[in-house]
Amino acid sequence: MYIRVKRSKTTYFIRCKASDKILDIKQKLQELVDQPANNQRLILPDTREVLEDSKTLADQKVENDAVVALTLKKDDNEFEEVNIVQPNDFYQARDADGASW
Repeated sequence: MYIRVKRSKTTYFIRCKASDKILDIKQKLQELVDQPANNQRLILPDTREVLEDSKTLADQKVENDAVVALTLKKDDNEFEEVNIVQPNDFYQARDADGASW
């Protein structure tokens, strides 16, 4: 299986198993985002549920091709807000600029 981990305009496709713990996923992301696992928070965007490190993907009902939001810890030790740019946001911004493709 795989999950899509999104942050802003970036999507990471992570290969995983339903039995993988959230901490395992964060460790895979660590090299990609250059942030240690403890500075990452994974959230289900639909429910805003924060995924717990010690639980598996299956425990938290994360299925194949699921979208998971990634937020990172800021300098003030707080986590940033979920920010996922949707394709529609991109097109609206482009149209507002009057750009022609």
